[in-house]
Amino acid sequence: MHTKAVQLLWGCFFLWNLYISSAQAVYPGIKARVTQQALDYGVLAGMEMIEQMVKEKNIPDLEGSESLEFLKVDYVNYNFSNIKIHAFSFPNTSLAFVPGVGIKALTNHGTANISTDWEVKSPLFQDTGGADLFLSGVFFTGIIVLARNDFGHPIMKLQDCYAQVSHAHVSFSGELNVLYNSFAEPMEKPILKNLNEMLCPIIMSEVGALNANLSMLEVLTKIDNYTLLDYSLIHSPEITENYMELNLKGVFYPLDNLSDPPFSPVPFALPERHDSMLYIGISEFFFKSASFAYFTAGAFNVTLSMKEISSHLVQNSQGLGNVLSRIAEIYILSQPFMVRVMATEPPAVNLLPGNFTLDIPASIVLLAQTENSTVETIVSMDFVASTSVGLVILGQRLVCSLSLNRFRLSLPESNRSNIEVLRFENILSSILHFGILPLANAKLQQGIPLPNPHKISLVNSDVEVFAGFLLISTDLKYETSLKQQPSFHGWEGLNLISGQWRGKPAA
Repeated sequence: MHTKAVQLLWGCFFLWNLYISSAQAVYPGIKARVTQQALDYGVLAGMEMIEQMVKEKNIPDLEGSESLEFLKVDYVNYNFSNIKIHAFSFPNTSLAFVPGVGIKALTNHGTANISTDWEVKSPLFQDTGGADLFLSGVFFTGIIVLARNDFGHPIMKLQDCYAQVSHAHVSFSGELNVLYNSFAEPMEKPILKNLNEMLCPIIMSEVGALNANLSMLEVLTKIDNYTLLDYSLIHSPEITENYMELNLKGVFYPLDNLSDPPFSPVPFALPERHDSMLYIGISEFFFKSASFAYFTAGAFNVTLSMKEISSHLVQNSQGLGNVLSRIAEIYILSQPFMVRVMATEPPAVNLLPGNFTLDIPASIVLLAQTENSTVETIVSMDFVASTSVGLVILGQRLVCSLSLNRFRLSLPESNRSNIEVLRFENILSSILHFGILPLANAKLQQGIPLPNPHKISLVNSDVEVFAGFLLISTDLKYETSLKQQPSFHGWEGLNLISGQWRGKPAA
């Protein structure tokens, strides 16, 4: 009996732990997967980025003292300043995933051409001039570890840094270059020693400067006058042998309220693919949070005059004249005539294989303004518009467009005796199809910004819809001409966010 009681107690304890673990689990709204192909391309693009960086980099002075026994000089103090790298080559460079750790960087057989100013002092002479320094046998290895801080920003660390230059050759210029070149060789060893001691600290300093910039990035971006989008990291990146996966919060908020929506994301897994450099999985939760945020912010409530609707009517349709004439058959209308559309619930999002639909429950009110400027309601009806969502990647944004599938109209119970629903169904379907949806699509053209690093554009992009998420497969291209400001996500308008939201920790 005692044994059964103990087993029961342990079983309850185990189930309770499972419950606590599941309750605390945080799932992403967006997954971004970086493949080995992206790393290989990163080597090529990285060389271009490094070349630009080192040409602008201020390298610390090299100084020291050497005795010149063959000239019977006790010491020569030297200082190399204004050190500039003009050319370099790293022919054997690679990046590779280290599962559970980070990304290993390796380069060897590198060379560099450097110019510098110099100054020497000794008991016998003192002089200044210029020199060229040629470095060869450059070797570097280290592991880049990516993590997140408490606010969802990405942070980088460099572990196991080892850098060495095997050979250095100094060539002095000037009137006395023959004299100075005669004792250049004895100076090359101490130069190498000092240089090798400086390399890893310089690299670590650059990583520290990058982290300072990353920590200042906002992880919220203002999409429009209604919503904000949170792209903060919810976990440190996951590293496997073939890819790195970043889990982003991926949630919309109304502009004046950062409370999470009353529903939670569910786990989803990206398919095992490696043909593209980057895969971005956008969950159904992401779009549901957008629907809820826009509904809460009142973005789906709009009043349009027939003039505004007519400007968006399709040219080859019978158009506004037929619509108004059919309404006029039932009511004698005073102008102007208006249509008010109000969402009654957040539009329902459904992602099924190959099919993305949006069901919009709303009410529609036909209004007429009388001669004494009062607005009278002609009729008020409820409807559900079922739409298909088209998707395309334009630039760095996911652009959606809506097309009408079905339109179901119903009258409130109190109005059913006043009008026949069928007499208005085709009329309002035309207004929705030819007038309101084009207006909505015009707004949707601004698109949703996709996570992408500074100066990296998306090319060869493809969008697929799966059950519960859509998948963007894309390659990357480094663009030196892009003028966007440095940003981990490549977002614009981050400075527009109110200060009250800055520094909000990611959940």
